[in-house]
Formats: sequence, structure tokens, C-alpha cells
Amino acid sequence: MTTLYSFRRCPYAMRARMALRYAGVAVDIVEVSLKAKPAEMLALSSKGTVPVLSVDGQVIEESLDIMRWALAQNDPLDWLLNDDPQGPSRIAALIEENDQAFKIHLNRYKYAERYPEHPMETYRAEGEVFLHKLDQLLEHRDYLLAQHPCLADVALMPFIRQFAHVDREWFAQTPYSRLQDWLQRFLESDLFTGIMKK
Repeated sequence: MTTLYSFRRCPYAMRARMALRYAGVAVDIVEVSLKAKPAEMLALSSKGTVPVLSVDGQVIEESLDIMRWALAQNDPLDWLLNDDPQGPSRIAALIEENDQAFKIHLNRYKYAERYPEHPMETYRAEGEVFLHKLDQLLEHRDYLLAQHPCLADVALMPFIRQFAHVDREWFAQTPYSRLQDWLQRFLESDLFTGIMKK
């Protein structure tokens, strides 16, 4: 029995669900109310945040670990870039930059009223440095590190989506047309629409 405790709009849960769906792992998804977290989830994971995967007595508490577990079961399109000697290290570096630095800028931009030390535009500009980098990575291909999606694309996408959706009009008029196209391809993909169904 494989159970994923998830929250539909959480970017960490989104990326975990995408990897599980891509790998074809049959999973029972429990939608968690963040105001009333289920006791069985808290019994498995005291951190109290989603996603949490319970599989055959094993508990996996971090979204990236869940993604890597799913890909260890099945990775038909080589999301791990095992064919590229530099692939795994490039994936790890990009995800680390997203999860550490960019996530901080995203939070401050999205919830700028909680961080009154600077105007919203300051936090947006800090996050924009990463958008610019990603747009450059897409100069010669449709995906960040290869001609096909890889773990980095899927791990980053929910956070780029969140950043873009803070002010959609602003994002639409930025010069990051390649990144806009990349995001739109994901938003329209069967993979993403499938995991976002209510």
C-alpha cells in the first residue's frame, strides 16, 4: 500500500505527485487540510508538512526524496540524465539554487506585506535573477538541461509557476519568452493537468 499525504496547491507536493505519476506508481493520495492535519500523517512524520509518502512501512518525508524514489522505480524518459556524465550534478545544483535562494525570494515577493523592510519590487528583482538564468538555459533547447524534461525541470516548475502567478501581467510582459513557453508547456501537459484534478 502506497499512500501520499498531499496538498493540491503546495509546490513541493506538486512535484512529488508529478514524479509518481510519471513513474507510473499506483498511489493513494490523501488530500490534507493544513488546518486539520490527519493524525495518521503526524504519526508517520512529526514535521507536519506535506508531502509525506508511506510505502511498505517506509516513510519518505521530503519531496525531492519522493521524486528520486519514484524515478528509482521507473524512469522511462531518463529524467535523471544518467546518459550525461555531468547530468546528475547539474540537476542537483539547479534544484539546490531553486530550493535555497530562489524560494526565499519567492516567499518575500508573494507575501511582501510580511516583509515591509523592502517594497515588493525589490523581492521580485531578486527572484528575477534566477528567471534570467533559466531563460538563458533554454536558449538552445526546450528544457533546462536536455532536449527532454528532466528532474530539474519538474522540481522547479511549481515554484516558477508560483512566482509567475503573483502578478501574471508583469510576468507576461517580461523578456523571458523562452521561460514563459517552457512554463506554458508544463501547465498544458497531461502530466500537470492530471495531478491537479480535484
